[in-house]
Amino acid sequence: MELSSHHLQEKLQHDLEAEHVEVEDTTLNHCTTSFRVLVVSTKFEEKPLLQRHWLVNECLAEELPHIRAFEQKTLTPEQWAWEQPK
Repeated sequence: MELSSHHLQEKLQHDLEAEHVEVEDTTLNHCTTSFRVLVVSTKFEEKPLLQRHWLVNECLAEELPHIRAFEQKTLTPEQWAWEQPK
């Protein structure tokens, strides 16, 4: 099971047709594995936060049992545009 930032990024980008994905490996030691992700996708439009997180969890269903800590931020392209510095 590959648990690299690159692997997670490619899988999220492909499966969720994401416009933007950032994956940060926040692992502090070799005993645990943890990641922080940001996913921007039109698939999140008109979905509440919980349903967005379910989509991400479903996409990474094989990987999540092997990850100790997982933080996710899910945005629509419009929300992402608002967060960008002007």
